[in-house]
Amino acid sequence: MSEEIRTGAPLDLRGINFEEGYIAVIDKPLGWTSADVVRKIKFTLRRLGYRRIKVGHAGTLDPLATGVLVICIGRATKMVDALQAEEKEYVSDLMLGATTPSYDLEHPVDRTYPIDHITREAVVEALASLTGERYQTPPLYSAKKIEGTRAYELARTGEEVELRQTLVRIYDLDLVEYDLPRIRIHVRCSKGTYIRSLGREIGEALHSGAHLTSLCRTRSGGFRLEAACPPEYFCEKLLESETK
Repeated sequence: MSEEIRTGAPLDLRGINFEEGYIAVIDKPLGWTSADVVRKIKFTLRRLGYRRIKVGHAGTLDPLATGVLVICIGRATKMVDALQAEEKEYVSDLMLGATTPSYDLEHPVDRTYPIDHITREAVVEALASLTGERYQTPPLYSAKKIEGTRAYELARTGEEVELRQTLVRIYDLDLVEYDLPRIRIHVRCSKGTYIRSLGREIGEALHSGAHLTSLCRTRSGGFRLEAACPPEYFCEKLLESETK
């Protein structure tokens, strides 16, 4: 890997050969897919003359999630697998007492549950019970592939599918705010962990239901939200680098 690979929030991109490798730390906006971010950056790079440059991301974020999306450019794309394998941190808001098919706000509530029995102590105990290494079932509405087809595509046709459980590790799972029916949690976890599934599991552990109302990735490996920038800002700096 070239020693010219650079990382961090972009401030001055003059003189960088992006073919040699660059890692951009993007704060993914709400409503964007991870692929949207990749396409925008790749399109901007092509305007600068990088016609066949590779651009990829190290860890998908759902459209309704925000936060750290690590973008690898040029030779840095060889690092995608290694970067994707690193642990992640998230902050998420959950609504207790209700579930949705997608485990978040992509779909409307399908069932409601009582929450009168839930206390702060019960929430703390439930979170503690879900830490450690264990198997987790991905959400049906996810990008997991089943015989080459995305699970969410099959789910939208009404086809019954069974997703394989994956081994994940929850290192930390803490209660940040408690204001029933809403709670806020902080999660430090291994790659492949679905926070939407974790939210569902929290609801079940409380003998109720739950779904995510917001999700922000605050860290991916050594890259933190404080060092991230919006994709529009990064692309503006790319274009400025050509004129300076």
